[in-house]
Amino acid sequence: MMKAIQRFGGALFTPAMLFAFAGVVVGLGTLFTTEPIMGPIAAAGTAWTKFWTVFLDGGWTVFNQLPLLFAVALPIGLAKKQAGRCCLEAFVAYLTFNYFVSSMLSAWAPELGVDFSATAGTSEGIVAIAGIRTLDMGIAGALLVSGVVIALHNRLFDTSLPEWLGVFSGSTFVYMVSFVVMLPLAGVAVLVWPKVQFGMRVFQQLVLDAGSAGVGVFVFLERVLIPFGLHHLLYAPFYYDNVIVQGGIYAAWANALPQMAASTRPLAELAPWASLTATGWSKLFGIPGIAAAFYVTAKPERRKRVLALLVPVTLTSILCGVTEPIEYTFLFVAPQLFVVHAALAACLSMTMNAFGVVGVFSGGLIEMSSLDFVPLSATHGQTYLVALGIGLCYTVIYFLVFRLLILRFDFKTPGRTDEEDIRLNTQDEYRDAHGMPRAQDGRRLGAAGEKADGDQTDAFATRLAELLGGAENIGGITSCATRLRVDVHDPGRVAANGAFVAAGARGAICNGRAVQVIVGLNVIQVAEGIQKVLGMGE
Repeated sequence: MMKAIQRFGGALFTPAMLFAFAGVVVGLGTLFTTEPIMGPIAAAGTAWTKFWTVFLDGGWTVFNQLPLLFAVALPIGLAKKQAGRCCLEAFVAYLTFNYFVSSMLSAWAPELGVDFSATAGTSEGIVAIAGIRTLDMGIAGALLVSGVVIALHNRLFDTSLPEWLGVFSGSTFVYMVSFVVMLPLAGVAVLVWPKVQFGMRVFQQLVLDAGSAGVGVFVFLERVLIPFGLHHLLYAPFYYDNVIVQGGIYAAWANALPQMAASTRPLAELAPWASLTATGWSKLFGIPGIAAAFYVTAKPERRKRVLALLVPVTLTSILCGVTEPIEYTFLFVAPQLFVVHAALAACLSMTMNAFGVVGVFSGGLIEMSSLDFVPLSATHGQTYLVALGIGLCYTVIYFLVFRLLILRFDFKTPGRTDEEDIRLNTQDEYRDAHGMPRAQDGRRLGAAGEKADGDQTDAFATRLAELLGGAENIGGITSCATRLRVDVHDPGRVAANGAFVAAGARGAICNGRAVQVIVGLNVIQVAEGIQKVLGMGE
């Protein structure tokens, strides 16, 4: 069960990787089309405004078509064979499902208690997906349909048909069965989903009423679930679905940017539903405090080398919002510190919320700048100055708390272990011992210490495959932001964590048949290398 949940959570992350670029486009487009910021050049009807409106409309593609993206992306992580064909099958089946729903509502909307004449995208529960007016089931409906298609694909894709029916084999056969299945599924949807929508509206109000306390609980859970790879399951319904606001927080925020950029009302009043996307504050302000504590508690003769390790991973957290490189430097040796980190992150987010700092703050500085600081600073700059003051105070708090705990309990954080354990002969050896990229080109080196070119990536992938028990022990492999998620048949054949670190990974977590190998930001290339080595992508 854990294996399936982790794979599902990793698959949810695939569309989210597009948000970084989409957020930059939306942020710039909003900035350049907001007249109170740009002046007369951004007035309606000018050539400037027309150009940037086209640019902005393209930027909203990702946010406006989230359900469709999730329906297509889920097979990438869950299909056991021919994932590309499964993506096509899921796409067509999802459109078929929505056409069925649309037709049923056209015929029986009054009897079903649905106002099918309502404007798409409003709180009445009607939406347009790829031009189809249908029930707004958000990503829940997309994942349901895609999940059904994936199950059919994994079971039926290789079905042998008589030669004279060969044209209906493969993807065509899967779609034929999916077509039949989508009809009753659409019938259940039009009967049940309007009642679900009512329940979700009640839940939305409960979450909003929870205020800062609710934000703190959410952020704490998001942090502590990271080692298990389950944090995507927590935030995805809130960020990308209708659980808290129509269309999900990301899409709602992106579409509301022009109105917020032109208004001086507090952001907490304009978009109170965005409060839960506060998970990024610890990435921006907490991680630097942790890094500083690691530095000052390291042995004096080793601080220079420790600094070389900490600078790139801290910048990765601040700029990109990817915290795993530094979090996993202490998670294995001092998991108690990780719980403290989660608690401080919750307190930081609660404080921000209490002072009215609300927005899309789940990523790093690049995402925050594109969706918050750049388009909104002209009218809400004071709020961001408050956030800066609070954040810097918490950086100091993080530093003091981590320094105290490291020294009090003698946690073996970087630079505090025995020399033979941390291999401090050279900076590169230090980075290899902890699975970090070497300084000269920012790319991972393999165990032999050569540059991570294509051949070395293959060698690294081959070594990881061996540590996972060999080709016959690997049932499936997908990737997340920095981790490989591997299904193994026999956990007993998986090597110990230290072997993975020695090979060049940051570590490995084995939970039954579900194994996570922490690789780094080049995880996609490594995953492809393993699949090539094992012949899994052929």
